[in-house]
Amino acid sequence: MVALLAGPVFIPLLRKFKFGQSIREEGPQSHLKKAGTPTMGGVIFIVSTLLVTAAAVRNPGDEAMIALYALVAFGVIGAMDDSLKIIRKKNLGLRAYQKMVLLLAVSGIFGYYAANNPEIGTSVIIPFAGASFDLGIMFIPFIIFYFVSVTNAVNLTDGLDGLASTVTLVVMAFFTVVSLMMGHYTLAIFCGAVAGSLLGFLKFNAFPAQVFMGDTGSLALGGAVAAAAMILKLPLIILLVGAIYVLEALSVVLQVSSFKLTKKRIFKMAPIHHHFELSGWHETKVVSMFSIATVVLCLIALLAV
Repeated sequence: MVALLAGPVFIPLLRKFKFGQSIREEGPQSHLKKAGTPTMGGVIFIVSTLLVTAAAVRNPGDEAMIALYALVAFGVIGAMDDSLKIIRKKNLGLRAYQKMVLLLAVSGIFGYYAANNPEIGTSVIIPFAGASFDLGIMFIPFIIFYFVSVTNAVNLTDGLDGLASTVTLVVMAFFTVVSLMMGHYTLAIFCGAVAGSLLGFLKFNAFPAQVFMGDTGSLALGGAVAAAAMILKLPLIILLVGAIYVLEALSVVLQVSSFKLTKKRIFKMAPIHHHFELSGWHETKVVSMFSIATVVLCLIALLAV
């Protein structure tokens, strides 16, 4: 409800200040007509999640608040990136090394926190095995790599109207259920708040999108997903429930590697959602199929915890 009410407030403001999206010229030609659509819409579900979580959880050191800090911290990095794109009037924000330094720094903070928090510790649960493995001194480097990978993968997934929103809604609904199953009740509030906020945001982000979430939203969602799984000691479960994220990132890695080594492309365009688009799938079909796949994978993942 907060997201639904926030949309009509924020979207006109984004238009008024000309916070329009610049479209990559090398992207699908059908996307060029989307140029100028307000971006940085991620602020809608960030604000609604923040208000609901803060109202329900009063302890600033609670695990739900830690996940909220991750949502906001990575959202700030995304907002910096979006702001520079808007100022420069082109799809070029933070330089790659600048963005990576910020992601590594914030990821390191959460890794250090988790390693020194007795409620989380340095062990991770191995899905389906019913056992955990202690990473010891390798835990912090692993968490840094993990946060950077998840946030970038969610960022790459945000390329079609409603795609990242819908997939992440399902993933966060999964973590809401798992949090309740494992007794992490306040974390369930946070995960439920994110899922609910995305449901409201889809009113404005579903095809044809009235607003894009921008890096502000996609990096924030990546931080939220990664933090929730880390707190539950289930970072490895992302490979299953977040298989769409993995597929999107892997398609880019394979495409770039193949072109550099052989001068040939594996896909018509990467990330892979563009490949399906250029193969004749409508945006809504891609979003529907990816979302259905995520629902199925999340149901399977419930057997793993």
